[in-house]
Amino acid sequence: MIVEVIAVGTELLYGQTINTNAARIGARLADAGLEHQHSCVVGDHLGRMEQTIRHAMARADAVIITGGLGPTQDDITREAIAAATGTKMAFSQEYADRLRRWWASRGRDMPESNLKQAEHPEGADLYVNPKGTAPALRLVTDEAVLYAIPGVPAEVEILLDEYVIPDLSKRSDPQVVLHRVLRTYGESESSIGDRLADLYSDDNPSMAFLASAAEIKIRLTAKGPTADIAEAMVAPLEQQVRERLGSLIFGTDDETIETILLKLAGERGWTLGTAESATGGTVAARITSIPGASAFFRGSVVAYNIGVKRDVLGVPEKLIEEHGVVSEPVAIAMAEGAARVLGADVTIAVTGSAGPDPQERPVGTMVIAVRTPEDVRARTVALPGDRERIRTYTTTGALQLARLAMTGRWWRGKPQAGRWI
Repeated sequence: MIVEVIAVGTELLYGQTINTNAARIGARLADAGLEHQHSCVVGDHLGRMEQTIRHAMARADAVIITGGLGPTQDDITREAIAAATGTKMAFSQEYADRLRRWWASRGRDMPESNLKQAEHPEGADLYVNPKGTAPALRLVTDEAVLYAIPGVPAEVEILLDEYVIPDLSKRSDPQVVLHRVLRTYGESESSIGDRLADLYSDDNPSMAFLASAAEIKIRLTAKGPTADIAEAMVAPLEQQVRERLGSLIFGTDDETIETILLKLAGERGWTLGTAESATGGTVAARITSIPGASAFFRGSVVAYNIGVKRDVLGVPEKLIEEHGVVSEPVAIAMAEGAARVLGADVTIAVTGSAGPDPQERPVGTMVIAVRTPEDVRARTVALPGDRERIRTYTTTGALQLARLAMTGRWWRGKPQAGRWI
């Protein structure tokens, strides 16, 4: 069964409200093994809503519509469904009585405009909304089955789980949808894509590439009647990807670089610490976001000022004068100083020119040093983008270079185009 989702609301088009319902519904449909091919947003305009619903019915077996079920003049989803399906509007006295009881139970008089929520396209089934006054509705037609649910996120969740998804599951032969996410670091999205070009497919199993914060995720998806069959379908593809990418893959599914670092620290009995300038503590924040980090993380020195680098971390004044703050010798000295001050086995140091104004070197010039009980090395990278993007990419890069150092692989030579390691 193919399901399409329509979100109604001009406020969504204007960006005044974020359409979180699209992700919420998409996740529920995927979990239920239902095919979800299209999702769109349409404003509060009867003609455009009618047209959008007609298009959805022509290419999907079921359509879920969110929003536009309130009591005000711009809530016209019921009327749009009636127009798109050629049905008349009807009135539920039973639901009107329920609305009156709902308001009376709260000691308030019901505005007459709320009776609009008892209206519905003729032939539609009404579902009681346990979290609000607007009912959900289902209208079965020869072309598709239509579901309309309020747009309030809390109401969307409960109505999906109690009514819509169970009803869709009864009407279809849902499959198990298995996602396997391989998390990589070290090469660009285009480089990863080139390596896997002949393996790419948008069929079953399928492959997709997702770039975020300097990591490239490869999502493998298989659909089958059982979990075992879906796993058997995705396994050969996963093996081929792993063989081609090797150590570029650092984690699977929900494994983040932070969790990997803490796992490595536990395996080696090492403690961690950071000395940060340009990133202002974001490397430490990523590590300490993981429950249990206190068992291995000693602390952080945010040495934003040259005096703090010199007086707290012990970076020699002569080193700063000779090489500048944004330099590999200073980053290494920061890492060594953090190891001494914090009593940490592994330290990550960051200095650089994040912008918007250049500091000693062009904006985007960032230096990362990692010190382990076995060695200490630094890496200079040139990053594009604004200040926030540079800091985000540097934070991820610092964590990843620490992973390589802790596993003894370190990094190779100078950075090349499209490569971090």
